Amino acid sequence: MYNNDLNNEILKLLKEQPEISEKNIARILSISEDAVKARIADLKDVREKILIMGNGHNDYHDLKKALEAENYKVVNIPNTLPALKTVSEERPDLVLLDTASLDKEGLEICRQLKTSPKYWWIPVMVLSEKNKAEDSIKAFKYGADDYIASPVNSQELRARIGMVIRRGRI
Repeated sequence: MYNNDLNNEILKLLKEQPEISEKNIARILSISEDAVKARIADLKDVREKILIMGNGHNDYHDLKKALEAENYKVVNIPNTLPALKTVSEERPDLVLLDTASLDKEGLEICRQLKTSPKYWWIPVMVLSEKNKAEDSIKAFKYGADDYIASPVNSQELRARIGMVIRRGRI
């Protein structure tokens, strides 16, 4: 069962039986009680979600810590998972493509998201190790909403992410 399907089943049970226990939900759905607790907590989390795709040379842990300090929920997805399926399951407010490991594939993910009738509205920001004008121009041609090159100034990155998310709400 996909994440969205499982979440929908949990929500359905909670709506039909408001007093149902997490233990009973786990039994009905044949999943662990810990999984039910985690999903319910996740469903209650209303923070803006940033989905980082790629596991390149950019320091993910420092980036995650800096963004969580700004009260974002940060999820990292390795580039081995299908991009559109991952976006569908995670429902992020912003996709941050770390092209240090994705390269051309990262820009293709950007193009797929921006040409999809279901996901075109989700802001995509490209984080790259390349600091050449032609690389940023290429990213924008593929549909990126913003582009930032390494080394990344964490204050600038946080400001840009906030701006891109705000702009995406308009």
